[in-house]
Amino acid sequence: MQTTEKMALWQRMLLMRRFEERVIALAGKGHVAGHYHVYIGQEATGAAVIDALGPADMLFSTHRNHGHFIARGADPAAALAEILGRATGCNGGMGGSLHLADPQLGMPHTSAVLGGAPALAMGAGFEMARSGGDRIAVAFFGDGALEEGLALEALNMAALWKLPVLFVCENNSAGAIGAAKGGYPGSIIGTERLTALPAAFNIRHVSLDGNHMEGLRAAASDARKALIAGEGPVFMETNTPRWFGNQGLWPDLRHGPVDIGMATGETPLPGGPDADWFAAHDPILRGARELVAAGVPLSALHQADARITADMDAAEALALAAPFPDRAAALRNIFAGQST
Repeated sequence: MQTTEKMALWQRMLLMRRFEERVIALAGKGHVAGHYHVYIGQEATGAAVIDALGPADMLFSTHRNHGHFIARGADPAAALAEILGRATGCNGGMGGSLHLADPQLGMPHTSAVLGGAPALAMGAGFEMARSGGDRIAVAFFGDGALEEGLALEALNMAALWKLPVLFVCENNSAGAIGAAKGGYPGSIIGTERLTALPAAFNIRHVSLDGNHMEGLRAAASDARKALIAGEGPVFMETNTPRWFGNQGLWPDLRHGPVDIGMATGETPLPGGPDADWFAAHDPILRGARELVAAGVPLSALHQADARITADMDAAEALALAAPFPDRAAALRNIFAGQST
């Protein structure tokens, strides 16, 4: 990748991070009702894969969908408004955090059901194969989804019919503390390698460093070429150690928004057990180090961050100023074709 391309991709990742940090802050002030999940620590996968897609390709995401939605080009103000349950949200405030979607962006549906995304993408891929054209369907899902029979059957059917589906398994089990210690468990699958599952269906597969944006972008581009050539589905496993703030049942931004200066030592890393994550695993800081090594001045990264932060300030103001849906909205769109 050219340095300018890496810079653009890194800025997309940073927007994803600043969005998630803003969600956590708003939740802490009582503006978010119900549970929510964030994509912190996995931005390189979403940004790189989505950057390789065409405008007509379709994406199906999971409960951890905010990052995918922003990476696809969603309006942060509309996404925040949806999470806050406001009428100006992308779904009129009726879907909330777990169901961000916009058909015009190629994200017609988000399923918070474990294993739902692979099945939905398989169905979309079936229609794409039937109707023809250079389009692919992409399923983003976590490693735990492979414990569901639905996900395995989606792999099987996609392989049987050589469907143009890219299965992106975001494996963040490394470092999970487990339910016994008050966190979410890692996946419990009777195989040492997750890629053994697609291999059993003769699906082309690759296991990648989930924090290396350049390698991910290249792999996603190669996968899309194979898919539109009719070579059948592709399975990408991207490995990212779990962000420390996703260890508990609620996201914990205990060190505050990430400081870009930590990439070069301009700002000291936090001490304690979380220091290694910032030093070795944070894709935002890793990308910043790579850009600085390629000759991009750190001041340019700070300037980009300032612009993104200002955009997020404006998005937050718009979302908070938006009204909640009126009572009549609860009865709209209950039946197919109903709009009033």
